[in-house]
Order: sequence, then structure tokens, then C-alpha cells
Amino acid sequence: MRNLTASFLLAIGCIVMVSGCSNSQGDEHFTEQVENKSPEGLYQDARTAMELGNFTKATQILETLDSRYPFGAHKTQVQLDLIFSYYKLEDSANALANIDRFVRLNPTHKDIDYVYYMRGLTNMQSDEYMFHEMVGIDRSDRDPSAAMEAFRDFEKLLKTFPNSRYSPDAQQRMIMLKNRLARFHLQVAEYYVSVDTWVAAANRAQQIMETFGDTPSAERALEIMVISYEKLKQDTLMANAKNVLATNFPDNRYAQ
Repeated sequence: MRNLTASFLLAIGCIVMVSGCSNSQGDEHFTEQVENKSPEGLYQDARTAMELGNFTKATQILETLDSRYPFGAHKTQVQLDLIFSYYKLEDSANALANIDRFVRLNPTHKDIDYVYYMRGLTNMQSDEYMFHEMVGIDRSDRDPSAAMEAFRDFEKLLKTFPNSRYSPDAQQRMIMLKNRLARFHLQVAEYYVSVDTWVAAANRAQQIMETFGDTPSAERALEIMVISYEKLKQDTLMANAKNVLATNFPDNRYAQ
């Protein structure tokens, strides 16, 4: 196990080192190009870099365009491309900063639905941890604030632009986020069970049922309610929880 962990960390280190070397070489090459090109030439370079997947180079060109020619012909498209490029680089802080600036300066832009969608994607990306996903580690107990923000972003998109081309995907992502948030609250409820804090366990399970009752976490939440109310000698509440459990999950052992 120790060897496996060491190998995994070494692999991560190699990835970081290779990425760092690659990016620094790209930056050095780019510095020579910035100063001698017209706005149109720079924008074409940025688009070419994006098409080739070189988003480090693309963001640097786009930032240069944005700062030197803030009222240029491509000004709004430059900002939209910056949002996408920072998202592809998994630079959530810069992506969100550019998104919020775009919304503030262009609240009625024809692509504002796309910007709201990208805000949701960026917050959702912030909630993910690549290396945990790679090795199959469940970290649903991590801070859910970014997931909550992403859910609100997609919800705002659906309410404001229900016919947007991005709405169907946003709706599917909301289901994923809702399941993730339910798992977080279930982890909290399980912790309360493990330390025999039955009132807190029952309350958290009740919260899951009220907010996330249509997620896979609902069955276990109902089980925790039955167990907790039994421990608390709250017979009426226990019976009610059992009835709901029996109605929705008739084969569950706690429903008998």
C-alpha cells in the first residue's frame, strides 16, 4: 500500500512538472509575438491557440487584447473567450472574476445565458477534485459551498432563460448536484449516528427528506429517522417515518 501511494504521488508530481515546463516554454515563445501584432492578428492567434488546446497561450493573448484594446472590435468576444479559456485551465478564480465582470458590464448581451451557464460549470468544476476521482475516493463530505453555488447558477439560468440551448444540460447537472448535496447531508447525519447524537441525526435526516427527498439518499435518511426516533422513544414519529419508508421502500428491513 505504501509503494502504491508513493507511486501515485510520484505520478502526480511528474504531471505537475511536465505541465509547468510546457507552460513556461509556451509563455516564453508567446512574449515575442505580443508586441508586434495588430489587434486582429492577436485575436486570430488567440483563436488558433484555443483550437489547438493551448489555453495558457490563449489566455495571455486575450488578456493582452482586453487590457490594450478594451473598446476594440472583438471586445465582448475576447471576454467570452477568456471565460472559456480560464475554465479549460481549471482556473476557477479568474473564470469567475471574468464572468461576474461580463454580467456587470453586459447584462443584456445576447449570450448572457451562456455566461450564466459557464458560471455554473465553473462552480461545479471547483467542487470536483480530480485526483480523488481518479482513484475512486468518495469525498462527498467535502465543503459543498461551490456545489450549492453551481446549483443556484443553473437554477437561475433555467428560470431566466427556460428556452436556452444550455437549459437541458443545466437541468441534468442540477440533478447531479442535488444528489451530491444530499450525500453531504447524509454524511453529516451518519456522523451524528456514530456518536449517538440522536436529535441531531433525526433533524439532519428530516432536512434531507424535505430538500432532497427525490434523491437516492432518501432511503437511508428515512432509516436514520426510524433509528433515531426509536432511540429517543418518540413512538409516533418513528411510526410515521416507518410508514413513509414502507410506502417508498417496502423491502427495507426498517419498514417491517
